[in-house]
Amino acid sequence: MTESTTVLSAAGRPLPKRWLAIIATIWAGQAVSMVTSYAAGYAAVWYITETTGSALMLAAATICAYLPQGLLSPFGGVIADKYNRKIVMIVADMSVGVVSLILGIFILLGKASFGLIIVMIIVRSIGQAFHGPAMMAAMPLLVPEKHLLRINTLDQLLMSMASIGAPAFGIFLYTVIGFYSVMFLDFLGACVAVLGLALAKIPTIHDETTENQHVLANMRDGWKALSANRGLMILIVGITLGMMVFGPLGAMFPLMTYDHFGGDGFAASITEAAFGVGMLVGSGILMAWGGGKRLAGLMAVAAIIVGTSTAACGLLTPNMFWVFVALCAVMAVACAWFNGPLITLVQKNVPEEKMGRALGLTTAAIGLASPLGVAIGGVTAEAIGIAPFFLVDGILCLALGLVLYLPKSVRALDTAAAESIGDGQPGADAADGTANRIAETCE
Repeated sequence: MTESTTVLSAAGRPLPKRWLAIIATIWAGQAVSMVTSYAAGYAAVWYITETTGSALMLAAATICAYLPQGLLSPFGGVIADKYNRKIVMIVADMSVGVVSLILGIFILLGKASFGLIIVMIIVRSIGQAFHGPAMMAAMPLLVPEKHLLRINTLDQLLMSMASIGAPAFGIFLYTVIGFYSVMFLDFLGACVAVLGLALAKIPTIHDETTENQHVLANMRDGWKALSANRGLMILIVGITLGMMVFGPLGAMFPLMTYDHFGGDGFAASITEAAFGVGMLVGSGILMAWGGGKRLAGLMAVAAIIVGTSTAACGLLTPNMFWVFVALCAVMAVACAWFNGPLITLVQKNVPEEKMGRALGLTTAAIGLASPLGVAIGGVTAEAIGIAPFFLVDGILCLALGLVLYLPKSVRALDTAAAESIGDGQPGADAADGTANRIAETCE
């Protein structure tokens, strides 16, 4: 292959001819794991809903799902930049799978409890704190620039596909066979994910300047790389505030179905499936379209749509369950337009050898915002009622969307992206001046 026909990654490095096969191998394993994890997670949520019926207990479980990831993601980013990213992902996936296996054994022995469920949720969150930065930091090294947003969206696309059938599947196993069967299935899914990673060749970028640095100094370097772009920082702060507002809804969907509409587990799974269909449609649109040149603007529009549909949910009467289902689907379409664009903007504006730390800090900001929002939201929902909470929450999301794109530096992110596309040299700036600091291996 001549230099003129060499395919370059988003980081500006030559890609192997079979780069698409490598991506397919990795994501096939992740897809299976997502299905089993989603089924197990929803079975756990329904166990808490069925045994406690408390918004505070659901809020506590959601906090445990976000808080460890938020606290530990910066450390996960440091690990991703210092060590083999492939091994980091394998260890994270396998650890979560083993915990699901152990929990399944406890449940089979009749020792299911709220405390055990919380332990599983916490371990999942810890695993994601290390798996997420490593996976996101590896993607710009594995795909061309023009496909970067599509790959970043693939994660939520697969999750959306899993969410359509996995909740009903999880509830079916939960009620027909037993809670333990869902946990055993999750362990098998983790094994498949590990196999996919083990078979793929994943480049590891190592920043040699971190060798003799303290972990806090490593994090500081990641912060400097992230904060060097004012518009990017404003956008991240805005999305972090948005997660504080939107985060509680994930914990409240089952209660809204159960309490306001008088639904059962089947109705709750329909709501989740509708949200999954919406995410699937939104992700599909984004992957087919490519997001265009104004990703920050797209995120502002998405916030407006989410806020409007959420507020409308709060105005529904108890006999309007199917309208609620439809609004959840609309809300989900717009929700699909947040994660991929944000991660892509970070990847385009941060040097590759500091990518893990920058993404770890970004994940931490969002991860820490969510439990804080859930804590406030749980108390608020208990105080004012679940339907009024949706109304208030939607109005706050709408306000955020209206102001998110106003700062000039945020709009400049889109201008820079458009100029990069016009120049035909995407990703080049991030690669310039870093080769002498990087040792590259391929496992």
